[in-house]
Amino acid sequence: MSTPYPFTAIVGQDDLRLGLLLNAVSPAVGGVLVRGEKGTAKSTAVRALAALVPEVSVVPGCRFSCDPVSPDPACPDGPHAEAAGVSRAARTVELPVGASEDRLVGALDIERALSEGVKAFEPGLLADAHRGILYVDEVNLLHDHLVDLLLDAAAMGASYVEREGVSVRHAARFLLVGTMNPEEGELRPQLLDRFGLTVEVAASRDTDERVEVVRRRLAYDDDPEGFAARWAGEESALRERIAAARALLPRVVLGDGVLRQIAATCAAFEVDGMRADIVMARTATALAAWAGREEVTADDVRQAALLALPHRRRRNPFDAPGLDEDKLDQTLDEAGPQENNDGDGQPDPDPDPDGGGDDDGGGGGGGGVPPQADGDRTPPRGESGDTPSQAPEGSPDAPGRSTGAEQQPVASAEPFRTKMLSVPGLGEGAAGRRSRARTEHGRTTGARRPQGALTKLHLAATVQAAAPHQRARGRSGRGLVVRRDDLRQATREGREGNLVLFVVDASGSMAARQRMSAVKGAVLSLLLDAYQRRDKVGLVTFRGKEAEVALPPTSSVDAAASRLESLPTGGRTPLAAGLLKAHDVLRVERLRDPSRRPLLVVVTDGRATGGPEPVALAGRAGRLHRSEGTASVVVDCESGYVRLGLAGELARELGGTAVTLDELRADSIAGLVKDVTAAGRAA
Repeated sequence: MSTPYPFTAIVGQDDLRLGLLLNAVSPAVGGVLVRGEKGTAKSTAVRALAALVPEVSVVPGCRFSCDPVSPDPACPDGPHAEAAGVSRAARTVELPVGASEDRLVGALDIERALSEGVKAFEPGLLADAHRGILYVDEVNLLHDHLVDLLLDAAAMGASYVEREGVSVRHAARFLLVGTMNPEEGELRPQLLDRFGLTVEVAASRDTDERVEVVRRRLAYDDDPEGFAARWAGEESALRERIAAARALLPRVVLGDGVLRQIAATCAAFEVDGMRADIVMARTATALAAWAGREEVTADDVRQAALLALPHRRRRNPFDAPGLDEDKLDQTLDEAGPQENNDGDGQPDPDPDPDGGGDDDGGGGGGGGVPPQADGDRTPPRGESGDTPSQAPEGSPDAPGRSTGAEQQPVASAEPFRTKMLSVPGLGEGAAGRRSRARTEHGRTTGARRPQGALTKLHLAATVQAAAPHQRARGRSGRGLVVRRDDLRQATREGREGNLVLFVVDASGSMAARQRMSAVKGAVLSLLLDAYQRRDKVGLVTFRGKEAEVALPPTSSVDAAASRLESLPTGGRTPLAAGLLKAHDVLRVERLRDPSRRPLLVVVTDGRATGGPEPVALAGRAGRLHRSEGTASVVVDCESGYVRLGLAGELARELGGTAVTLDELRADSIAGLVKDVTAAGRAA
């Protein structure tokens, strides 16, 4: 086993170390989510924490890590006779992003269950992580069905396996630690709320600090054991401090005044539910114990808020997590008592929640994230700060009058709930919530012979295949004689996530600021829908003389929203160039991920200018997409009394359907066929 990098040797990253150490002191805090760019020691710090967590006492031979003092009465390996426990290190179990459901919750030996009639259960990662740490690297890329299982286990403290009439239940209480790069997509809100704390990490811009990081890493790579030995003293001291804080924790007093500050802070920042209040109380208590104090102070509450609230402040996936620290200070002052928290009227002699030490991981930092303006996302404006123009579109003063000059970016209109657009047929792409697909989860539609390892047994089909051969196989016992060839895999139908590629017209024909604001609002609404349906998204824009890939296909929907907000307008309308650029993007993506089906969303009024025969060239580009079977939707942004219907003609060339901005709304009166092929068939 390789020697882990010492926790105390990590340079900087004070918030990261503090968040992990508070969970080591009080696992009831609820885990920590580490957000940050790649290469910032996220995984290194989590793996190093395992060496600092106190050992646990377990029942000898129990695969589910039962506590000998109070063993689980429903343990599958129980009942346990009274016996002395065995101490071992708390486990750090890593959940791979691509793990199967059986690997996470455990698996039943189907062949033994059928042939011998016994419950043969092989524990999964949730059982291994009981009373330890469950670490998920790139947790934002975890498949939805695994997220659901994690949520259930985290909520109930137990894992349930219900399959083919066999039921197994075991305890599963663990410290959940996740790391993620926000550029690769965000977490589902339900899982995000399950993390007690969140910390933002970034590489230091200080030259001396970066030099020290490289120096220590090279020394560790050259001689891991020798490097760890040089830090053994600091590691031992930190381990003792964690044990002392754990022992002090039950004696820490959380006064009514402090509780009022916690409740007022959560109310002021409008967090959902009551979990934030509870997490803040536990975090503030852990901070006091970490500092060696028996009473929680207002500074503890402030630090707890910076760690526990930023990720609960988000109202949509495009809001950056964060807190307005000025508002936080004002709320704490207003909710706090006139005298200090201990009620004796004397100044607090130790307002420092950290308790000292820069290299032991308890260092302060700000906690949470850098200051940020309060409130919901405010769309950026142009450099002049003007609001969208109200001038009539055809007037001389209208910003969209000129088709040659570039206009400043305009703010998007408010997003709305859109109707669902889906890809026809039955796919086999990554699990999601948009189009019909053959998936590992969903309703059972049939059975087939397994191709590779059996993952989902179709019991009735298996019994039906084995039954005719029982006499020939000499069956004499109570169970069926089942051979490998008898096993049948259940085929299931669910939903997949697609690649939604937006092709947005940013030319002069679309440049009237009021209209472009509505267009951006519509695309932003579709991006929100793509986030909820677990799609990949890409953004192609065209204006002037060419088209460009504003955002290559990615799971980070908020990155697409950011590029959309800063999109300038003006110039000619190279519609064909936009469609051909989209064709190139889709061609490359088919090579990278052939199972993920694309949905092309073209946002335009259908006009095409620039170059010889621009309309005919756009039609040929549309037919190219149609010949390759790309599902498409044209969002018709044409306005005014005189409507040319060019977007509808483009939709017919693409073999898709055209919808207006009003028809795109889920609550609109106008009907919209959900399957985008309906209009294509009619054409």
